[in-house]
Amino acid sequence: MGVVKIIEVIGRSSSSSDDAVRNALAESRKTLRDIKGLDVVSVGLRGDNLDEWGALVRISFLVESLSE
Repeated sequence: MGVVKIIEVIGRSSSSSDDAVRNALAESRKTLRDIKGLDVVSVGLRGDNLDEWGALVRISFLVESLSE
């Protein structure tokens, strides 16, 4: 049975909240393996002119065990 770890990351996009979520996942995939799930916690507009989408997401991934 594996152990799953959960982290929270924020993705950004100037075009849409969906793109912000996709950007968060794409960046996470650069350093994480065995991603098992993604939950969108919240989305909203940020910036001085409220022209940048932000998406807070929880990403779950399998923790690798090191065997001797």
